[in-house]
Amino acid sequence: MFKRHLLSSSIAMVTAISGFSTIAMAQEDAALEEVVVTGVRASLEKGIDIKRESFQIVDSIVAEDIGKFPDNNVVESLQRVTGVQVTDRGAGEVSTVSIRGLNDVTTTVNGRNIFTASGRSVALADIPASLLGQVDVYKTRSADLISSGIAGQIDIHTHRPFNFEGSKTVIAARGIHQEQADATDPNISALASNRWETGIGEIGALVNVSYARTTFRDQGAKAGAAVPFATLAADEPLLRYFSGWQPGTDRGLPFEEGSTFEDGTEYLLGRDAVILNDFTGERERPAANISLQWAPNDSSEYLFEAFYNGYRQESENSMMLTFTDAWWAVDPADPVVLFDGTNIIKERYVNATNGFASGDYTKGKTDSFVYALGGKWDINSRLRLESEVVYQKSEFEDEFMALQTARAPSGVNRMFVDFNSGDGVPEMVFYDDPNTPDIDESDLTNAALWHMSAMFDNASAREGDAVTFTVDGSYDADWGIFNTVEFGLRHDSRSASESSRVASAGCDTFAEENPCTLKVSDFPGILTGTEGFFDGRSGLPGGWAVADADWLSANGDTLRGAYGLSLAAQLSLAKNFDIDETQTAIYAQTEFFTEIGGRELDGEFGLRYLTVSSDLEFTGDTSSSDVSRLLPSLILRYHLTDNLMARVSYGETLRLPNFIDLNPTIVYNPDVTDIGYGTAVGGNSQLEPTESRNLDVSLEYYFGDASALYATWFKRDISGLVVPFRNSVTVDVPNDIPDIGEYTYILSQPDNASDGELSGVELGITYFPENLPALLDGFGVLASYTVLDSEQDIPVVNDEGVVTGIDTLPMFGVSDTSYSVVLAYDKNDLDMRLSYVWREDFLYTNEAPQFANPLGIYHSPESSLDFQLSYDVSDNLVVTFDGTNLTEEMSHEYYEYSDLYNFGNFKFSRTFALGARYSF
Repeated sequence: MFKRHLLSSSIAMVTAISGFSTIAMAQEDAALEEVVVTGVRASLEKGIDIKRESFQIVDSIVAEDIGKFPDNNVVESLQRVTGVQVTDRGAGEVSTVSIRGLNDVTTTVNGRNIFTASGRSVALADIPASLLGQVDVYKTRSADLISSGIAGQIDIHTHRPFNFEGSKTVIAARGIHQEQADATDPNISALASNRWETGIGEIGALVNVSYARTTFRDQGAKAGAAVPFATLAADEPLLRYFSGWQPGTDRGLPFEEGSTFEDGTEYLLGRDAVILNDFTGERERPAANISLQWAPNDSSEYLFEAFYNGYRQESENSMMLTFTDAWWAVDPADPVVLFDGTNIIKERYVNATNGFASGDYTKGKTDSFVYALGGKWDINSRLRLESEVVYQKSEFEDEFMALQTARAPSGVNRMFVDFNSGDGVPEMVFYDDPNTPDIDESDLTNAALWHMSAMFDNASAREGDAVTFTVDGSYDADWGIFNTVEFGLRHDSRSASESSRVASAGCDTFAEENPCTLKVSDFPGILTGTEGFFDGRSGLPGGWAVADADWLSANGDTLRGAYGLSLAAQLSLAKNFDIDETQTAIYAQTEFFTEIGGRELDGEFGLRYLTVSSDLEFTGDTSSSDVSRLLPSLILRYHLTDNLMARVSYGETLRLPNFIDLNPTIVYNPDVTDIGYGTAVGGNSQLEPTESRNLDVSLEYYFGDASALYATWFKRDISGLVVPFRNSVTVDVPNDIPDIGEYTYILSQPDNASDGELSGVELGITYFPENLPALLDGFGVLASYTVLDSEQDIPVVNDEGVVTGIDTLPMFGVSDTSYSVVLAYDKNDLDMRLSYVWREDFLYTNEAPQFANPLGIYHSPESSLDFQLSYDVSDNLVVTFDGTNLTEEMSHEYYEYSDLYNFGNFKFSRTFALGARYSF
């Protein structure tokens, strides 16, 4: 077999399937000794060994650790790793992972950089946990690792036949019940592996397949943007003064009591709408991995692997937007309640309210394939080489159709609204108009209230492929303190393209001129009703009438024809961009060893040189770019005692611009909520890479087979962060629907206009006490705590795009503190874990400028309590029970000032799962 020369790579995982593993450790300078251990403690011991022996600062989890958590994908497993935070919880899972607050993470599978469609990264949630053998989270980088991703690198290891001693077959199944969706879904996997001694050497073959379905329901209630109201003359009611965001008001208008405009006019700040969302759908994820290994002799090994992951999702978003800024038919006698000491409206009555409901149907599909062929060779006793050719292709396509139905003023049509009735959730009460005895305006499920309005019909296709060639070598140099020299080359030829179509058509039944003649009754079955919204929470409607997604899917052509859209024109996709990119990287690094004060000092120094050449073709435009960077890295380890080690690391990494951000084509989006202007977005073909200089210092104490205590201080100096520049433009967009002539848009374009700094401390412990009383034997604890401090400089621009100042804000997605605690029990045939993760509030994103005042959207603190139990019925059969989000936590958002500007509130599902794994 191929000779392994590093201790860290001599620790082989030999049986780890969906949470059932056996670990064997061999050391090349000693006789082979096999130690067979199982359970959670064994997997943690494996992770600690990897952390201790690696030069980089790395945290690892193995299949036992993943499979025995109540996790369906990689992201959910990683949330318990020190310094890792997850967000974007919804649709039955969490989908985004960040390392130390930054989500620019390079993802590799078996060391290969993979991606989804036209993006630079893979959707980690698309990779099921059942396919994994090990996941390594690199927080520092050496020269031999891919240099992109300023947050770090996540390397996913799939199973291979030579990881097992012989034949291995595992079949696993779980039924997962989503409470809100009231559905139970399958998550199944199977693995078959074997290895044989033949006349041409040893051969191994492995097949691993997985299928998961998730039925989900998420519910949200939002209070809209803050807009100013003022009285323009004595004894007149409050009128809306102007719309949404204005240049220079990113942090919002002053909200102290008695605040005035520059002309002295006093104003109040009220919300323009309340938005309710009931998001339901079904998602499927098939995945497969094939691995073939051949070792013709002790000095060479060959490998072929194929990896597939797919994604299918159909979803419906039933939305109801109610305008609460109506300036007509306002009764000055209606009371307006303010938040104490402010000019912000908390409660008010709204007369002649109107709004719309939107039934949105979305269907998406992804297929991604990776093929790899490679080999490893011991050229002689000192020199080892390995090489690989990888081809991958990924395609994504989606289609979207939405139909709005309007609820227009009828008589008084009166409502009461409390924009924050408690914990950020709004309250709305609709009243019946006594002047219209034939219709009850308080019953939002009544189809007679709703009239045909605008429709939207969009689709896109994205694809990418790449051919990658790598060669890596290692030479046992024995040059004084330098004992190993490693070198290599990586050449990657990548292409990416995107195409789309965007169409819309209006239908204003209440227009004074040329009113729309389409009626809901013209389309039997087009409306449906939502039920049980927010579990009937007091103060929110339990449901409303809305366009049915199934009807839209089945009758799209009928609707297009009724709205006068040309099928041939609207169903064809137009190319947005086509990019060819070539990356070449060469590296050299050396390991060294010496002694200071009788204690070992070792480390690694390396250089990586990267060149990137791009040819970009956009709609009506072409450009090219060339980038080259020399990236150094240095890692030192000082062994203070046999069990106490200090580690220092310095390295430089970069983030290449996303392909879509390079597109200079400007897309204009019309105003869909009568706010008075639209939005426009475009890219910037001159974007440069974002660069980071990284320093880490750690102290690590290893005091048992599965016990360790560690602390790390780190700092990231980041330059060239890409941020949006916003300014107001007035243009006549040709061929827009409808033709609205010259119109105002808030244009946003990216630029390398920001610098940032991130620093922090990580603390972690894994502890399984020895010699406990029999009653407590088997208990252990895993705990971690992360403190972060971040800032980035955001340019402030006026409506002409001129920078007028600098605004210093926290980095997006960075919580100042986060922690996780896992209580584990591992004894005999029973494993149990109770885990709790928590993160502080954080700046999530900026709202679309037409909707916000202020712009910044923050997430409130997030937490999740999960439980897992597994029992070994026999040597072959394990049964499991899992529960997630046991306390039914809600997620909250707010506009910068949490007590005053509540925003989104989201109710996510609690899940329970029962499963079994059979292996032989």
